[in-house]
Amino acid sequence: MDRVGWALPPYKFGDMLKFILKRLLWGIPVLWAVATITFIIMHIVPGGPFDEEKQLPPEIMANIEQKYYLDRPLSEQYILYLWNLLKGDLGPYYKYTFRNVSDIITDTFPASIELGLFAFILSLLIGVGAGIISAISREQNSWIDKTSMMLAIGGVSIPHFVLATLLILILSHTFRVFPPALWEGWQYAILPALSLAAAPAAYMARVMRASFMNILKEDYLRTCYAKGLPVRSILFKHALKNAITPIVTLSGPLLAGLITGSFVIEYIFSIPGMGKYFVTAVINRDYPLIMGVTMVYAVMIVLANLMVDILYSFLDPRIRQR
Repeated sequence: MDRVGWALPPYKFGDMLKFILKRLLWGIPVLWAVATITFIIMHIVPGGPFDEEKQLPPEIMANIEQKYYLDRPLSEQYILYLWNLLKGDLGPYYKYTFRNVSDIITDTFPASIELGLFAFILSLLIGVGAGIISAISREQNSWIDKTSMMLAIGGVSIPHFVLATLLILILSHTFRVFPPALWEGWQYAILPALSLAAAPAAYMARVMRASFMNILKEDYLRTCYAKGLPVRSILFKHALKNAITPIVTLSGPLLAGLITGSFVIEYIFSIPGMGKYFVTAVINRDYPLIMGVTMVYAVMIVLANLMVDILYSFLDPRIRQR
């Protein structure tokens, strides 16, 4: 089929609803598997949330275990955990008894979303732009392509916490361009967003370059040139639409990972997001908080993949026939 001028048959509402429900139903066993695996791992790890250097009296420990149902058989704890998940109850927060995990996530999730979205937009703009420029320059054997790929390799190779330290040292302490930490305005998001976006942007650039170079060799683009279409129209209307499909595939999991996977960066820059509490929970073996954050991440992965599937159906009409 000629890719130029695809005619997209409109979805009927019933077909779209069926498509979405089918994808959501596939997400249920995924969430159950994540919940089960996380529960098992948390309970086979040595130690417990109330193990301290100073041993608590047996009577106090028994009361604590009874309060949080830790004295019950593991199978009963598992069933109770799943039942609470179905009700939207992620469990208590062991460190502060007057708060629960749902409160912690509700309070800290907005900061994580802001940071993740900012980093995602940066990685998308930098990665896609660099990939397109590199692919076009490759056709001319330009130094731009080689430089872009060298930077991409560096971006993938350097851990984000190392890059964060370098950015703080150079742009904050040396040149005093951006503040080094805290979360009190847009300027405070620049350094952590750059630290998070570097590796995804580098990976996107490599993927976009390879995809765009393959598309440039397609026969339908030669037809576009033969018809005398403007070069800008050929590149950004016909070539980009087909070359960006792999980026759409990456975008869903990448967005979910940037929002909920920025724990170390949030800890370094003292951002009041989920990362601060998650790192503390791992140190203190706070089971409910660790499992709650993991479930939030799993839900976001499922929803992100659903969004990717929907976007895919509009970018590639062949998917609508599957």
